[in-house]
Amino acid sequence: MRVDGILFDKDGTLFDFARTWNGWAGSLIADTSAGDPVVAERLAAALRFDLEAQAFRPDSPVIAGTNREAAELAVSALPGWSVEAMEIHLMERAALLTQVPATELAPLLTGLRDAGLKLGVMTNDTEFAARAHLDQAGVAALFDMVIGFDSGYGAKPDPDPLLAFATAEGLEPARTAMVGDSTHDLIAGRAAGMQCVAVLTGPAQEHELAPFADVVLPDIGHLPVWLSA
Repeated sequence: MRVDGILFDKDGTLFDFARTWNGWAGSLIADTSAGDPVVAERLAAALRFDLEAQAFRPDSPVIAGTNREAAELAVSALPGWSVEAMEIHLMERAALLTQVPATELAPLLTGLRDAGLKLGVMTNDTEFAARAHLDQAGVAALFDMVIGFDSGYGAKPDPDPLLAFATAEGLEPARTAMVGDSTHDLIAGRAAGMQCVAVLTGPAQEHELAPFADVVLPDIGHLPVWLSA
């Protein structure tokens, strides 16, 4: 094995971004705007969400941003809300979301653990939502550490939460892989001195990720081949 530990991003990496979040966002906008088309348009514009296509625009800050950042964007279009109330609203709605796995997670993660690897998740989502999604997918127990942007270590693209995982699990950063679908993930991984693996199950295209990655894979199901190569 070329690494001793793997740190996964969540959305767009463990779970397919478009098949998970686009429908959720459309429903969130409809419900939060209470059927007012003007408010819905204003909220969608703030989140960079295409109401006609029912999909996030590629440049949406929500894709790789934190729950707090998403709340601030939403509140900019909804002056009756506080950022704190919107944060809770988004967190609770997100925790109830049914995630679509990017591949068969349990067999993949079990195989990686059986090979002796330490596994973690670092997401710019809340830790609460991350744990809810991993529990729902039946894989929470397969991770040694789960870190959200609000877990006290910072958020990507800062390397500190990645280094917190390495330190907690006794891993050398150079022998740890950061796996993600966004440049935020890869920039953080490079700054932490980790190996950087990009996957194409998020909105970003290969040409956008390749300059920041050691390898670009179709999805995390291809990790075992890369690890043993």
